[in-house]
Amino acid sequence: MTQTSMLRQITDFANRADPYPLYEELRKTPVLHEEEDGPYLISTYHDIEALLHDPRISSDESNVTAGGHDELSGPEPTGLPPSFIRLDPPEHDRLRRIANGSFGPPHQPHRIDGMRGQLEEIVTELIDGLGDAREIDLVDQVAYPFPVTVICRLLGVPREDEPRFRAWVDPIVAGLDPDRRTADESAKTAQEARLQLGMYLNGLVEQRVKEPCEDMLSDLMHSHGPDGAMTTMEVLSTSVLLLIAGHETTVNLITNGMLTLLRYPEILERLRNDPGLSVRIVEELLRYEPPVHLLPQRTCITDIEVHGVTIPKGSRIYLMLAAGNRDPHRFTDPDRFDPDRQDIQHLGFGSGIHSCFGAPLARLEAQIALAQLARRLDNPRLVEDPPPYRPNAVLRGPRHLDIAVDGIN
Repeated sequence: MTQTSMLRQITDFANRADPYPLYEELRKTPVLHEEEDGPYLISTYHDIEALLHDPRISSDESNVTAGGHDELSGPEPTGLPPSFIRLDPPEHDRLRRIANGSFGPPHQPHRIDGMRGQLEEIVTELIDGLGDAREIDLVDQVAYPFPVTVICRLLGVPREDEPRFRAWVDPIVAGLDPDRRTADESAKTAQEARLQLGMYLNGLVEQRVKEPCEDMLSDLMHSHGPDGAMTTMEVLSTSVLLLIAGHETTVNLITNGMLTLLRYPEILERLRNDPGLSVRIVEELLRYEPPVHLLPQRTCITDIEVHGVTIPKGSRIYLMLAAGNRDPHRFTDPDRFDPDRQDIQHLGFGSGIHSCFGAPLARLEAQIALAQLARRLDNPRLVEDPPPYRPNAVLRGPRHLDIAVDGIN
């Protein structure tokens, strides 16, 4: 089986509902590279984890030489500087520390946990809004609006503007798909969406310069700590990153989570009776059905040997996180969903210096949403299994999740 056929199968929409047999096949060749200009696919847990911590692996597109550039790792298409997840130390570290200063410890240690009550209220309002419905679309009615509302409020986006973001975010996310058959069209649409989103955020930034508020945009514009201040362009790039990454992965985490629980009704019933189980459920979901399946934007800055294979300097590497999360050499019975698993050290949020910036918020959102849905939906069941999926192979999740219920408590 050639590298092209394997990667094409993984990115083929026909396999989106269940890519795991392909990952099982992929792990038989832990470092797969059969096309001269193609990426190296890394699929086993310990290799992926090691590379996520390896300073010889770069996130900076300028380091790609072998095999050229691809549509996933091209420059930012808006004129904005790269977000910090596409940079290496020390610049990555500087920008991430500044951003973290307004997001969490040590400067804002209670910002996320202090939102718990507000998060509960938002989910309650969304479920209340379902009324007497006997069939709901979990994505459109709960899983999408919940994290969008949260990240917009954190950044300081006015409530009346929240609905505008879907028209921008969907094409941006679609542009991340590594399927070259739709790359040109997706890239063009994503570029226009990023431009519009950047222009909108620039207007908000100008307002915050004149009138600071209690939000992250204001913090980013007025931060003058040991690392200095972000430029206006860096604030815009960081804000675009937070708006997209701050909700898209959480939508998938909640949706994949409810889909999995409906397939494991005994665990759903346990959660209904014990909301505290949501903590372990979410961690196992991040292993079993992660919202991010692969990290394509990695490059070797020197020759590296992985599993006996020498990867040349300048080569592109795809880290297949979802394949690593089900590696039988790391997890016992990896294809079974088991929140009682004693060791759930997953790759769902990556690892190393680029580990997910918003992980604490995503965890809390998913825990609250799944616990409330389990408690309040009476006899929920899937209308269609598998449900229709989004085209994207990187950020994998259902586009709709129709659920029939006997009532809403």
